[in-house]
Amino acid sequence: MSFVEYSEIIQEGDVVIIFQGHESMMPIKVQSGAQTQTRYGAIRHSSDLIGQRFGSKVTCSKGGWVYVLHPTPELWTVNLPHRTQILYTTDIANITLMLELKPGSVVCESGTGSGSLSHSIIRTIAPTGHLHTVEFHAQRAEKAMQEFKEHKVSHLVTVRNQDVCKDGFGITGIADAVFLDIPSPWEAITHAKSAMKRKGGRLCSFSPCIEQVQRTCEALLDHGFEEICTLEVLLRVHDVRAINLPLPDFGPEEGSADTPNTGNTSVICRTATPPREMAGHTGYLTFATKPRD
Repeated sequence: MSFVEYSEIIQEGDVVIIFQGHESMMPIKVQSGAQTQTRYGAIRHSSDLIGQRFGSKVTCSKGGWVYVLHPTPELWTVNLPHRTQILYTTDIANITLMLELKPGSVVCESGTGSGSLSHSIIRTIAPTGHLHTVEFHAQRAEKAMQEFKEHKVSHLVTVRNQDVCKDGFGITGIADAVFLDIPSPWEAITHAKSAMKRKGGRLCSFSPCIEQVQRTCEALLDHGFEEICTLEVLLRVHDVRAINLPLPDFGPEEGSADTPNTGNTSVICRTATPPREMAGHTGYLTFATKPRD
């Protein structure tokens, strides 16, 4: 099992996603002899998981059933253990697109946090790219390294425990893109620029407050960055459902002897309705381009 390569068969040591419903999933590590309790009863790892195919329907001890899914960055984002606030797929999709990430890209990231964005970046730049991620908090950095090893992507990522604003990313002149999710991103612009390739590259900063955005944009301008833009992504999911619409009776056509239709005739139509509530502000994404030296 790997987050960047699909496996057919579940093996001991794999991380799998137990799907009990769209609003109820959980990740577990498969271990011989272990059991996992669900609302439908126990799952025995040795007999119910090991040797089974990913996507299998597994019957629990109480007679209910669950699906065992192969982990992906998207599933990990909604199931990971939260060590910090995380980025979700709406913002992640825009970040990977606007940073122009592709297989073989070299990316710098700070801070690592819970690893939500890190897994998506790794999947995008595999198999020949590399992620250099910096985390200020020692325990979070250690936990991130452990997860990357368990998810079999440690060869694609280097985790450093240091202050990016003071010590930088630990590399110079090799990054295609830089992502910043720190309280004072303007203090790291100098190090971000030095980490990027001489031919240029893309930078993204995520900040929840507009005051942070203003100071970051000023720093980007002072360091010669171009194409600076800030955007906010709000997801609005519409509900598609069937409704009954009554057919109006306009009476018989002129010159027709047909009698008017007095029945309650209706037709079933499908329509999309906007949500009554939706997730609001998460943060601002500021993008910029470093020109060629």
